[in-house]
Amino acid sequence: MDPADFIFNKDDPVESAIEGDIVSDLKNVGITVKSRALTKDDLNSNMTAGNFHLAFTESQGPPYDPQAFANSWGKADEAYHAALEGLQAPNDKATIIQSIKDVQLIVDETKREEKWTDILSALHRQATELPISGKRIPAVFNKRLTGYVPGLQQYDYPAHTIQVLSGSRTVTVAPGGQGGLFSSVTGVGRLDAHTYRPNEFWANNWVYEGLVEYGPGGTILPSLAESWTISDKANGGQTYTFTLRQNVKFHDGADWNCAAAKLNFDHVLALTHPWYGMPGQIDEWSCTGETFVVTTKAKYYPLLQELTFIRPLRMQSPYRFASGASTNKFSENSCVSGNVFGDDDDYADTVVTCAGIQGGGVSNGGNVSGTGRWIYTKTVKTGDSIDQVHFARNENHWDPPTGNTFVKELIVVHYATHEAVKAALLDGTLDAVMGSGPLKVTDIADLKKNNRATLSVLLTEPIQNRIVVMNTAKGPTKDLQTRKVIIHAVNKPSIIKNDLAGLESPAEALFPKDAPYCGADLTPRPEYDFEKARLLNCPAPEEKNQLQAPIIAIIVVLAFAAVAFGTVLVVMYRREKTGEPIFQPLVKPQETGKDMDIA
Repeated sequence: MDPADFIFNKDDPVESAIEGDIVSDLKNVGITVKSRALTKDDLNSNMTAGNFHLAFTESQGPPYDPQAFANSWGKADEAYHAALEGLQAPNDKATIIQSIKDVQLIVDETKREEKWTDILSALHRQATELPISGKRIPAVFNKRLTGYVPGLQQYDYPAHTIQVLSGSRTVTVAPGGQGGLFSSVTGVGRLDAHTYRPNEFWANNWVYEGLVEYGPGGTILPSLAESWTISDKANGGQTYTFTLRQNVKFHDGADWNCAAAKLNFDHVLALTHPWYGMPGQIDEWSCTGETFVVTTKAKYYPLLQELTFIRPLRMQSPYRFASGASTNKFSENSCVSGNVFGDDDDYADTVVTCAGIQGGGVSNGGNVSGTGRWIYTKTVKTGDSIDQVHFARNENHWDPPTGNTFVKELIVVHYATHEAVKAALLDGTLDAVMGSGPLKVTDIADLKKNNRATLSVLLTEPIQNRIVVMNTAKGPTKDLQTRKVIIHAVNKPSIIKNDLAGLESPAEALFPKDAPYCGADLTPRPEYDFEKARLLNCPAPEEKNQLQAPIIAIIVVLAFAAVAFGTVLVVMYRREKTGEPIFQPLVKPQETGKDMDIA
């Protein structure tokens, strides 16, 4: 068997630690692994191109699981796009992708859950991934602060819930981002509302808001829309009528109104954003006075859920568009300046030329403006290296802070290493860590155990699963039996104890059990079972026959020889009985005396 190509993020200490244990476990059952430690950008390019046999990834957590994450598999934006190419009929990749599209249009809750169970069961039977653990999002705070309520999404850090018990109302933070540690190179990116990397989710979530917000247990809460109604259309679609919140201002003083809502929808939906389903399902959007009306092509159940996403459909000030409120969505779109879409790609149905936003955004020295609870104020640099990014509390927010203990300013600080983050927490120069990445998991456990007097450590419930996706289309993982061996050979309890400091629990499936429509018990469970892995990895029957063929040939020859020898014995016996032995004496008995009489 050729070595399995295992790719991982070299800057992620958790992936690095788990990778070593997986390689060791697989060696114990005769599977050799060749690992490649890559930068985040190189990792993403290799994953989307399918240049791997094994690769770390994660489910996206709420509100993306399961439908948006699964929908992304149809485009070259995620490892699963390539990894599922080797799936076999009747549940090959094309069938699975079509089923994912179909289930999002099922109105009946029971039938929808049954369909999701069918999809997840089909993947489970073909052993497409090794679930590792349920990931919990940490936060660590100096005890001069209190009140923090963990967010409900992976990069949702509700800093507005923090209250100051003592000291300055300016708080220093080290947030977890897409690359782990806050980057001194990219910082918060452009920080425009409608585009993607290198923008950081958490920063966009502080500055911008959408029509609705994701709430506990998947409830949909009002945000820039105070309320909404849903009605069915004769053609099978639906009409969503949003009553917009009044007397709201953007950070730069522009009014939030229906015209601003439509302008943002115009620019975002000029592109297809094929990684999720909602843009393709929205048919029309318009204003009726200060009521915003959205119609859909079909009864698309996740629409409100997907309107809570941190990007791309958040609202930025009309003043930030290239030509203000009159900016054309096709010739001066808010997408990243310099790009043109729709000529020969899947990202637009007609040609769209990108103009970005006025000033180019934060990374180009410009400014940004949303309606959110935090206002971007400045970036502090040493040369080209980003040291800090500052945000001020939006005291004119539609849900304003009260009292005199709320945080007035957040300073996001760059630290070069995980050790530097921990040291800053311990010496008090850093007030808070929010999210995964700035600290090693073992350091979080250490701080939780040994620094209770000065630090508070919080952990969410598991909201997404760490997994190793296996490429079903190439290399040793093309073989279903090998994928099953890998699943049972990896000692997840040991990994969780040693690499994850016991802070997580074993995952049993692609998605957490409490994700919508993902609660079915799928068997056999992907548990560590060394003996089962070893037996599954025994040589295939045809290989055994090939190895035993020479032995079988020898046995056959010997058998024929034995039969022949037995036949000869029988003939000899019968001849002896009749006085005609096969072997006659050389001297006849009657001649013996004469021949011997020599006297």
